[in-house]
Amino acid sequence: MIRFRQAADLDGCVAALRAVHEADAYPLNWPSDPGSWLNPAGLLAAWVHVDSDGAIAGHLAVQQPGELCRLFVTPAARRRSVGRDLVAEATAWAAARDLPLTLNVTDEKRSAAVAFYEATGWRHTHTEPADWTGPDGGPVTLRHYRLGG
Repeated sequence: MIRFRQAADLDGCVAALRAVHEADAYPLNWPSDPGSWLNPAGLLAAWVHVDSDGAIAGHLAVQQPGELCRLFVTPAARRRSVGRDLVAEATAWAAARDLPLTLNVTDEKRSAAVAFYEATGWRHTHTEPADWTGPDGGPVTLRHYRLGG
């Protein structure tokens, strides 16, 4: 079930994020305060996918000015359309508000995120260096996308 994220979901979201980070190194740098990381400045809305047992299976947020962010799906919930359904929920919400959506992901050739977004209608607009570094202190490159043509 997908619904708007509630304050009571935060601990479950952090636990889910930890599982994703351990499996996939997302986020690339583990935040010192994961709860705050899940609530970025300019947060407009956030959703969770909750399994029948109450566990958080996925998360997605939209922050100003219309950036899709903080999308993750736990390893146990993969291949069940959780990510696709969360993105569909957020894009419908944004469309109802005439809010164009953008996003960025780290530029990795075999990235599941890059493949997912490009297969679901997101168009790569440009690539640029991030204003932060990876865990090894090295530079990070971001791929920027917008939804649709």
